[in-house]
Amino acid sequence: MVKYEAIANEMRQRILTGTYPIESLIPDQISLAKEFRVSRMTMKKALDILAMEGLIYRQRGSGTFVMKTALLNQQDSAVNEYEGLTKQLSGKKVTSKVIEFNVEFPSEEIMKHLMIKKKQPVYKLVRLRVVDGNPYVLEHTYMPVDLAVGLTEEILEQSIYRYIHEELDLHFGGAFRKIHADKSSHYDQEYLNCKIDDPILEVEQVVYLKDGRPFEYSRSRHRYDTRSYTISDINRNN
Repeated sequence: MVKYEAIANEMRQRILTGTYPIESLIPDQISLAKEFRVSRMTMKKALDILAMEGLIYRQRGSGTFVMKTALLNQQDSAVNEYEGLTKQLSGKKVTSKVIEFNVEFPSEEIMKHLMIKKKQPVYKLVRLRVVDGNPYVLEHTYMPVDLAVGLTEEILEQSIYRYIHEELDLHFGGAFRKIHADKSSHYDQEYLNCKIDDPILEVEQVVYLKDGRPFEYSRSRHRYDTRSYTISDINRNN
């Protein structure tokens, strides 16, 4: 994890735990840079992350404040957050149940999403993510075997992204996400305790490495009553 992301995580926790109360003025960039022993540019990158998440806002001539709605969104995910559930729900107990773990050749759809050829094998992963003992999201994921080297069921039971970043030293450059509603499938009904007529919130995404190569294609399926996504649209001209 790069330095500004670690600082953003610490600042986020200070907001969510009330160290920086709602609508309070947080310390200025120079003071924070001294506290974390980083440059002002690194500190600015960390604060930019929080601003994009809708946790803080800047008022010209007055400073940076904690957004009034910040605590309302701590159970949700920002639309532009794609670094994994363990990071998003820091402080909660997140576990994984591996339902399917295979290596296979990709279908036409997977080839298109991952920009690979027919003879390039992929991992096909299906995991149930459990938060504080309750079923939370059902993940259907495909990753190229030559990039996600050495995946094991033990790794799948923990955080895949932590393994990717810390062990494989691979880092994401961005993601394309599509969020839409769907009808519940047999998988959803079995593992998410959905009823036949319950709607499902599906997040479909392709995650890219910093060199632009697609690393992951996934479909994450949530019960309609356990997950929502937020976006903050801040007018930076004021």
